[in-house]
Amino acid sequence: MAYESASGLPGGRPGSRPRLVHGVATVLLTLLTLIPATAAAQSRQAAPSGRVALIGVPGLQWSDLDATRTPTLWKLVGQGSSASLSTRAVPPPDRGITCPVAGWLTVSAGQRAGTDGKGCPAPATPEPSGRGDGGATVPGWQDMSAYQSETGYDARIGTLGQLVTDAGGKVAAIGPGAAIAGADKSGNIAKYVPTPDALGDPAPYNLIVLDAAALADAWSRQPLDEYGVPAGMPAATREAAVAEADRGLATLLDRLPPGTTILVAGLSDVTPNAHLHVAVATGPSPAGEPYPRGDLTATSTRQDALVTITDLTATAIQLLGLPQPREVVGRPWQPGAPASGSTADTVSGLADADLASQVLRNVRGPFFTVLVTLQLLFYACAALALRRRRSTAPAGGDAAAPSEGEAAPSTTKPPTPEGDAEGEGDGAVDASTSRLLRAVQIVAVLSGAIAVSTFLAQLVPWWTLPVPMVSVVVTILGIAALVTGAAFAGPWRAHVLGPLTVVAALTSLALLIDVMTGSKLQVNAVTGYEPVTGGRFYGFSNIAFAVYATGTILGLAGIAQWLLARGVSKLVLVGGCALYGMFAVFADGWPSWGADFGGVPAFVIGLAVFLILLSGRRVSLLRLLLVGVAGVAIVGVLSVVDWLRPEAQRTHLGTFVQQVIDGQAWTVVSRKFSAMIGVTVGNWSLTLLTLVALAFLFLVLARPSRYGAAALGQVYALAPTLRAGLFGALTCAFVGFLMNDSGIAIPAMALTVAVPLTLAACVRALQLARPTPPGRSSGRAAPKPSEAGPHR
Repeated sequence: MAYESASGLPGGRPGSRPRLVHGVATVLLTLLTLIPATAAAQSRQAAPSGRVALIGVPGLQWSDLDATRTPTLWKLVGQGSSASLSTRAVPPPDRGITCPVAGWLTVSAGQRAGTDGKGCPAPATPEPSGRGDGGATVPGWQDMSAYQSETGYDARIGTLGQLVTDAGGKVAAIGPGAAIAGADKSGNIAKYVPTPDALGDPAPYNLIVLDAAALADAWSRQPLDEYGVPAGMPAATREAAVAEADRGLATLLDRLPPGTTILVAGLSDVTPNAHLHVAVATGPSPAGEPYPRGDLTATSTRQDALVTITDLTATAIQLLGLPQPREVVGRPWQPGAPASGSTADTVSGLADADLASQVLRNVRGPFFTVLVTLQLLFYACAALALRRRRSTAPAGGDAAAPSEGEAAPSTTKPPTPEGDAEGEGDGAVDASTSRLLRAVQIVAVLSGAIAVSTFLAQLVPWWTLPVPMVSVVVTILGIAALVTGAAFAGPWRAHVLGPLTVVAALTSLALLIDVMTGSKLQVNAVTGYEPVTGGRFYGFSNIAFAVYATGTILGLAGIAQWLLARGVSKLVLVGGCALYGMFAVFADGWPSWGADFGGVPAFVIGLAVFLILLSGRRVSLLRLLLVGVAGVAIVGVLSVVDWLRPEAQRTHLGTFVQQVIDGQAWTVVSRKFSAMIGVTVGNWSLTLLTLVALAFLFLVLARPSRYGAAALGQVYALAPTLRAGLFGALTCAFVGFLMNDSGIAIPAMALTVAVPLTLAACVRALQLARPTPPGRSSGRAAPKPSEAGPHR
């Protein structure tokens, strides 16, 4: 495409086009000459170096390990590096778990894979090749391979085994699951045995895969539920199965030659619910040095002690000295932080991480139900409180004076001899002294602080407390109360946008610092990442982006109003907001920080709307289109910069560029779009919250009525920058809704921040408004002739 554009440039000198064509032809001929050489070089790929024993123990959790019951596993943890393993693959219908076969297929492909049909059937026993060489074929391989194109991930099963075989290496599989992982793209495995004892000497093999299936076998014997998934195992059954698996590991490890790298992975679930699982690596690491005692990590997660199942494939490939194919999406396991305690401390800490994920799964749904319910009730109560406010001052009363730099709009309403319709005659409570409105303001600020408090709550180990649901709610409310206290602690509380600015700025800065330091606050937060599902492990999640962008734009609006009141010129004001706003956008999209692909265009458009309105200009469709193009260009540049880095260091931004090059972008886009539709249609509570919040904003706060002046209009009169900030934040949320797979969750969380804080500003504006006292009423006019009595 670039060549076509270049060759069609007008204005060249006579004769320039032939020379250009000749140059292009020369380049193409050179490339055509290099292609066979490149292919030959790939065909002469060096043989695998090193030896890897990939041991899968489907279902193994950190809570299963015990120094007495599992001595082999305990010893491996004490010698090498360990982590929680996110095993998310393609789940069976209506269940969010990874079945053993799906786990093995994912290892085979280096990409999420699964099987057709419901339930979790056991791996089929391979069929002998009949050649007498120990080879075998995985039954149903072609059907499993064809199904992957329907999953949205287009996994290429057989990638790992084919890569080793093509390089001249040898693969041995022990057990049915291991045969799936080690088979080539035709489903054939060169060496298959059912048990470690039958393998003989493992020295000739470069990749040895063991299926320690005792847990999975015990699980398959449990009763099935309506989805075809076995029920959970009794504790005694599980403990016996874990001990059996540990003995199988010991049998193989005793036979392995020195210098073999051992990778242990609990690569699937054997429970009705998804868990984090065991990942251990000992022996030579990709850098050549032994894996030290401590944490495992990978650039796919950027989190100490957390890796993924697709990383397992990438690790085996790198340890064997082979090039990683692009269809393998994982990143090699690397040594992380050194161990800070004993083996028991390591096991306990990793078991605690799984506990946090389980508690999160149990409380996330109820938490959002409680959040939505309380928000809806609060909006209803606030609407009643605002519609009953008095718009005229009692005789002799005087409303609070506006803060510095604030105009005092009039709230005059024509008096009637009988008083207001809501009983606001003499003796009624004025807005400036209304305790009800004061309570509404405080609760509104508290409500606006809830979103950032869900992330700050990760500073407290609430999941270890006796009643997790109560613990997380109390923790979040406690932190929100502290933020609210800060909002009212200083002289800024008197300003119409004071509390709003404090909460919005704290929200923006807290999440900005978090992504700049590793996104620790988002892991296992009720509004953050869920490592078990493996959707995202670093940078800004979609909900965090919505909260961050809304806080940033509203915070800038509040600061702009404060500076405007102090005489700062509008040009300087707009320029300063633009500089910080672009830094905030950069932090959102930079691969090492936010790594947010869909958020950058939305953030740029929302920020532009804010700046245009702040400058006093009108927002036009042409300007929005130009800004949208700029947003796409920015995220495109960031993605290309990420793509230019080494493949092992790329984030999903650079990976998407490669998917565009490889023609796989549509698969990703369609999967994301389907997820967005599913979230929007399926999550009716967040959809309801979004609609009610918008209705409250535009039908209650912004709508004049006979019950009182429009509260939002009062705010705009006192602090006109809020209008720019509010419309910028709403625009950002709407575009984010269209561009991210979280769908309605983005505007719902953005409005959870914006609407309550706007309500708090509205209440303060009503308190600051100076009513115009009505004049003395005149005497009754003379009656009209029609009203006069009969003449006498």
